[in-house]
Parts: sequence; structure tokens; C-alpha cells
Amino acid sequence: MKAYQVLLVALAGSMVGTGTAQAQQTCADLADVKIDGVEITSAADVPAGATVPASFPRHSGTLPAHCRVEGVMHRRTGVGGQEYGIGFALALPPAQAWNGDFMMQGGGGGNGVVNYPVGASYAGDQSALARGFAVASTDTGHKARTGGFDFSFMRDQQAYLDFAYLANAEVAGLAKQIIARYYAKPVAHSYFIGCSTGGREGMILSQRYPTVFNGIVSGDPAMRTGLSNLAIAKWIPAAYNQAAPKDASGTPQIENFLSDSDRKLFMDALMKKCDAKDGVADGMIFDPLGCDFDPAELACKSGQTEGCLPAEKTAAIKKAFAGPKNAYGTQVYPGFLFDAGIAATGPIPGLLHPRARGLFGPYPTATSIDVDREALHASDQLVEPAATNLSTFAGSGGKLIFFHGDSDPWFSPLDTLGYYKSLAAANGGADKVAEWSRFFFVPGMSHCGGGPSLDHFDMLSAVMNWVEKGIAPDSVIATGPAFPGRSRPLCAYPKHAQYTGHGDAEDARNFTCQ
Repeated sequence: MKAYQVLLVALAGSMVGTGTAQAQQTCADLADVKIDGVEITSAADVPAGATVPASFPRHSGTLPAHCRVEGVMHRRTGVGGQEYGIGFALALPPAQAWNGDFMMQGGGGGNGVVNYPVGASYAGDQSALARGFAVASTDTGHKARTGGFDFSFMRDQQAYLDFAYLANAEVAGLAKQIIARYYAKPVAHSYFIGCSTGGREGMILSQRYPTVFNGIVSGDPAMRTGLSNLAIAKWIPAAYNQAAPKDASGTPQIENFLSDSDRKLFMDALMKKCDAKDGVADGMIFDPLGCDFDPAELACKSGQTEGCLPAEKTAAIKKAFAGPKNAYGTQVYPGFLFDAGIAATGPIPGLLHPRARGLFGPYPTATSIDVDREALHASDQLVEPAATNLSTFAGSGGKLIFFHGDSDPWFSPLDTLGYYKSLAAANGGADKVAEWSRFFFVPGMSHCGGGPSLDHFDMLSAVMNWVEKGIAPDSVIATGPAFPGRSRPLCAYPKHAQYTGHGDAEDARNFTCQ
């Protein structure tokens, strides 16, 4: 079956699960499935109690019994003699455990790895597989050779097209064929959940393949990556370099821009100003858009040496967080929120923890940049999820949920919110779009998780209940290891969680969305 034929299968029956079923097959039978352009490389039963191999770090704990199918679509030799093909994996629970639905998990970074199809992210206490979903994953058409941010595959046109938008829809169509063979009946409902690159993939699917999935959850989407890289890799470093100490040669030492005591002073002032706006001082800012903190408030006045920061440092921070503007003052990428996680350390440090080396190499030592020149070629329409005409998706009953960490240092949550506002403007206004799409801020959360946040929440149930029961998610309960014993509602924009003033402030039941 050719690529476009696979897609037609997905488009024809994906939203309602129509079609003629064949006799149910065993897991071993799936190894002999013959589809043009598809190689099934293995199909084997995995017993209950097995663990995800160490090479697939996204799930801890044991797995339920399932049939695991692996394969490659459209294997070929591409640029440089390298082998390409869309690798995929599919986990199928036993027939008696299958809930009738299909879930596909998104990728991350540059993809290039077929992660174990378990569907554990943003699914609550149980993975999608444990909850009875058939689950698929894909490498989107190439193998990563130098880590999670290997984009060398982009030299091959077809590999880039597969990564940009083709592969997920093709794998979804194929997965539905295999599911129908295995269970002798078609999928009832289909869901997609992803964060970062996976978040971008979810947006692409809603825009370019609007009938493939009934429900999509898009977290911290890696959208407008050229402009986000302009912000975090050039604009912010240039601003910090203006006030960073210099070495003997006069080169700014960005990693020494702020001392630990500087950061503590800054964060103490920020939290004092904005923490309690949600009704309780708890180390989290649940009303991010209501936070009116201005770094200039911390600037040392004449003769002041304690309890303040040099004016050039507060000015640099304010400029950095305001986001890049061109010579005419036009905003080319949104600013970033002042949030509880911006001074966090760890694998993905907050924006107040600059390092000498960023994600893609050493930070520049310049103190200014030409934003117009840098932004000129910062967008690639093949990969960007910019379309706002989702009339077919919405008209087919599709539901689309966005969430974004308020302390994400790679992609501004305000950019995702900006897209959501554009989506509303193009689809009848805020109230109308809220009938099929919602946006959630996640206070304190870094990129897709971590930080002083409540980053454990069940968006899978939220989108399922919306699709299958018509229950729109006004709020989603969140917990997390950063605050043991605490729960909070994540409220759909434009509302935020506000303490009622009564009862245990650690309990989500004592908060309302307002």
C-alpha cells in the first residue's frame, strides 16, 4: 500500500471506526501481515510484569500483558547512502482488556527513536496501555545517530517531510489496519498526546489531517522553533551579556551574570509580589497573567548596596524576558513569564540560570543582535503548525487541548497562548472555540515537566471524557513530587486556580477556577 493509500485508510474510518472486520488474529499472525511498503520485523507477546528496556526511559514500573508489533514503512536508501524508513511500534492489549480505542504518543527533540508504545505521559496514574488502549509510536522516518537533537536527517528531503508532517498520519493509518485485524473490529476512538516536538505534531495533525484523531493533547509545542531559538539563544544572551562581568580579554562571562544570592534576591521579590495573588502564598504563581512584577523594582538607588541589584542587571533581565523586538519595536517572538521556576537548576535550567553553553552550542558573546536579519529565515512553513482553519476537525467532533509550563525556558507559553487566541479569532471567538479547544497554563513547570510545579496530571481522561461523553474540561487536577501531598486544579484559560480562603490549602477541593 502506497503512502497516500495508507492515509486514505486512516481518513476514511478513523473518526467513527467504520469498516468490515476480518477474523481475529493472534499476535504471531501479525508477523505475516503483507502490506505494500510495510515490513513487520517482529510480533511477539510480552507477558505481564515485563519492564520497559532502559533505552526507553519514559516509563517506570511493570507493563501489562500485550502484543508488541514492530516494523518499518517505506525503507529506502537516501542522501549519503544512509538507510531511511518510518520505524514504528504498536502495543496491543489482550482482546478482553482492550477498551476499543487507539492512542498514539508523540515524539521529542529531533525524534529518531521508536519509544516504547506505552502512553505513560500525561495519562495520570496508569499508562494508556494499562488502561486498555492500543498504543503506537514512531521515529518519524529516521534514526538519531548523535542523540535526541540530531537533525542531520534534514539533508534528505523525504526524511524531512516525514518528520515535518507525514509520518504520524501514515503510522496512525497503518496502526488502525493492524488493530482491526488483531481484534476483528475497528477502532472506536483515536487519541494523540505529545509534548514539545510531540506537541507540534499534535497541532500538525489537527491542521493537516483533521479526521485522523478524535482527540489531541498538545503540550509545550515546539512551534516557531526558529524564532524561539532566536529568543533563547541570541536575544536573551545578548541582553545578559550587556551586564555580565568580563574576563581579561573583555569577553562577557554570561554564566556569572547572576550570583546565587542575586537569584535568591530576585526570586524572593518576585514571589512576594505575585505568589499570594491566587489567595495563598505557597511557592507557586497560579495567576501568571496577573503577575505585575517589574525587575526595575529591585534596581539599586543612589548609595544603596544591599537588598537590591545593579540597575544594569535589572534592565538586562527585563529586556531579556520581554522577548525579541526588531528595530521598529515590533515583537517578533513573545516574552517569557516571571514564574516560580525561572531560577531552577537541573538538566533544563531556568532562564535566570544562563550557562556558557546552550542547547545547540556556546552562547554568543555579543551584546546586541540584528533581530530583522536573524528573523528573516527563522520560519519554515513545512514544519510550522500555524494554520487556524480547523473547521473540519471541529466539525467532525474533534477536541484539542493545549497545555504549557509557565517556566518553560525553551518555548514561551505566551506563544502557545497567542496561537490559541488566533485560533479563537478565526473560529467564531473565545466562547465558540472553547466548545472544542481549551488551553491550560501549568505553573512552575519547565519544559514538559519538572521545576517547582505540579506536573502530574491526566489529560488523557480529560480529552476522552470530552470526546466520548461531551464533558468539557473546565479544570484538571494536578499533583507532583515537588510538593508532596499537594493538589491543585489547572484551570482552562482565561481562568486560574484561586484559594477559597477556607479549608486545607494543600487540597484542590478548596480552590475554584475564576
